[in-house]
Amino acid sequence: MHRFANPARFLKIARPLTVWLFWPGLILLLIGAGCGLFVTPADYLQGDTVRILYIHVPAAWLGMGGWTGIAVAALVQLVWRHPLAAVAGRAIAVPGAFFTAICLITGSIWGRPTWGTWWEWDGRMTSMLVLFFLYLGYIALANASARQGSGGVSPVTAIFGLVGAINIPIINRSVVWWNSLHQGPSITLRGSSIDTVLLWPLGFTLLGFTLLFAAIVLMRMRAILAQNKVEARMQRLARG
Repeated sequence: MHRFANPARFLKIARPLTVWLFWPGLILLLIGAGCGLFVTPADYLQGDTVRILYIHVPAAWLGMGGWTGIAVAALVQLVWRHPLAAVAGRAIAVPGAFFTAICLITGSIWGRPTWGTWWEWDGRMTSMLVLFFLYLGYIALANASARQGSGGVSPVTAIFGLVGAINIPIINRSVVWWNSLHQGPSITLRGSSIDTVLLWPLGFTLLGFTLLFAAIVLMRMRAILAQNKVEARMQRLARG
């Protein structure tokens, strides 16, 4: 891992990789969304409202996946002292919060005609809302450490990222542990309860959003490294 601790070496890989992730991700997303909107039939129970799953499910996946990435980056930062791990954690936080917000919004829109309510304080929705507030807290701590001259996040922020990961399995198992309006697990290792006619575009949007998420994280890491370089140069000039 320390082979890429040098920012110049990392940037040499990150620049082309950003392009390779962004454009295929965008193409897959457009294919999946287009097919989900105009090709697949309406659900026999939920009608056309089921089409929101092509946005809602990837958003939920990336909201949880983003915090998992923060936790991994925090572990690498605390144990191996990898200098880019802190930058990665800070870069993941904003897009992770964005997709978590998209998940909550689309879930409410989906729930209104399906359940008859915009919001219900059940396990899945509440734990996802907690995740959004965790993101906001992490972003605030990371910004505070950046103002103090840290290039990425402080050890306190990294510990917060690790502790917050406790919420991820709670979100995942909430529909199993507690009674919930939210449907149970639709896609598991044993198969899917979603009809294949509706399911296949989801693969495109899920992969497309994931590639775009990775591209955004790389772009943010590059921006943070560039900002750190400018700030270090300004500090040297001020001392001189």
